Amino acid sequence: MTAILYSFRRCPYAMRARLALDASDQQVELREIKLRAKPDAFLAVSASGTVPCLDLPDGPIDESLDIMRWALTRNDPGAWLDLPSEGWDLIATADGPFKQALDQTKYSSRHPDLDPAVPRGKAHVFLADLNAHLATQDKTWIYGRPTLADFAILPFVRQFAFVDKALFDAQEWPSLHGWLDRFLSSPAFERIMIRPDPWKPSDPPIFFP
Repeated sequence: MTAILYSFRRCPYAMRARLALDASDQQVELREIKLRAKPDAFLAVSASGTVPCLDLPDGPIDESLDIMRWALTRNDPGAWLDLPSEGWDLIATADGPFKQALDQTKYSSRHPDLDPAVPRGKAHVFLADLNAHLATQDKTWIYGRPTLADFAILPFVRQFAFVDKALFDAQEWPSLHGWLDRFLSSPAFERIMIRPDPWKPSDPPIFFP
């Protein structure tokens, strides 16, 4: 049985799952989900009802980082899992305080009592620190070469950047801008951003990568 990945093209969590599957060459059947009309087959597998969800013969994996680990422990030609322990701490910060600030900035209408400048400022602190860290390396990757830290975080930085791209571009973050731009122009990004139609049970399978 081929593993099935329930995904949503623009979701940063689903993006990073697809990035790891692509990097590890772990082929899955890709099923694009319409979030406003989730199919019963997806809801029967995903306990959380969120993407990504990897349906395996021995049970589903419902968290994007766990999907990344699953793929890379099977094949990790780029040694993405070879990162210092602080890399996991950085991912946790990105997934926690930065993601919260990102959501409060992007969906400010859901937080009418919160000044949008406050979460944006918190996000900017994280991004400025990341820019400073990149500047101490080779201005290419967080730890000098591609690791899980880069590709677990980049989809969320991309999402924040496009909340207000002009404002993002105006910040004095040259290393961070270069890091994101290289990602957005990479063949890997192009591969993971294919545009499948929302999945229906009658559809023939789409395999990825």
